Amino acid sequence: MPESLTRAVRWDTVVGALLILLLLLSFGTVDGFGNALNLSFLIGNTLPIALIALPMTLLVVAGEIDLSVASTAGLSGAVMGKLWNDGMAIETIIPLCLLLGVVCGLVNGLLVTRLGLPSLAVTIGTLAAYRGIAQIVLGSDAVTDFPTQYLDFASGRLGNTFLPQAFLPFLVLLAIAVVVLHATPFGRSLFAIGASEEAARFAGIRVKRHKLILFTVTGLMASLTGIFWALHYASARYDNATGLELSVVAAVLLGGIDFDGGRGTLGGAIAGVFLLGALQNVMSLLNVSAQSQIVVTGVLLVISVLGPRVARQISVARAGRRAAASTPTS
Repeated sequence: MPESLTRAVRWDTVVGALLILLLLLSFGTVDGFGNALNLSFLIGNTLPIALIALPMTLLVVAGEIDLSVASTAGLSGAVMGKLWNDGMAIETIIPLCLLLGVVCGLVNGLLVTRLGLPSLAVTIGTLAAYRGIAQIVLGSDAVTDFPTQYLDFASGRLGNTFLPQAFLPFLVLLAIAVVVLHATPFGRSLFAIGASEEAARFAGIRVKRHKLILFTVTGLMASLTGIFWALHYASARYDNATGLELSVVAAVLLGGIDFDGGRGTLGGAIAGVFLLGALQNVMSLLNVSAQSQIVVTGVLLVISVLGPRVARQISVARAGRRAAASTPTS
């Protein structure tokens, strides 16, 4: 197993243990946490973060980031609402919105790969641009009268269980992403690019093409998230998913994905997503204010950056001490 992966697994274990501990404590001490309705609500509210976390994980592993994902989701939802108001069939609207997400991601990717601009700066710019376009498209209107069968799918549960119906498609997408990142040459190339882009290029990896694909897929998934958001909450507005990018980045980094690239696992990222989702749900049940929840998310973002680095430094220090202890003295 590569060194980068073993390091990530150690942090994954910590995040997974924290998730299990939080769930056990919440079941035992937080009123209403364990009922089926709340668990369904928790998972349903976490799915938008989880959907975007899939491509975002691959993107960060490759040393890039996309902060425009929430605005792309909002733009997709706004276009969806506008076209529905104009009388277009929902079966036509959804593919068009997905295509719009592809275009948004492609724009980001071309600016980064062809013009050599930093992805952080590019996607901060498109974050504002896409949100502004969404407001132009839909204004302050809220579209709520989508077809019942689509609303039921986005917010309904599987039989008498607490699992949302939309959770099954997410599991399929998760399985695909895991295979791509951890079991294909493309995924191994992403780790190589994140570790050293120059070395990856010398090794024959088509760095720009890989990154362009990642940005495009991220745009597609952000658009899918925007569609799900509008249907799940039965409301298409230009400001849908505002601030979602902070939660996605915090969850991905919390899961052990190194911000510098080259390290991490998708399992860790998803554990981070649901740890953050469960924590937000518990805070809501305890009547913690929305502002305080944002503060907690920000603190977790800092911890998620510092945690793996501190863990690696401790590991290196221990290895140094072991090496020094095993060196024979003259």
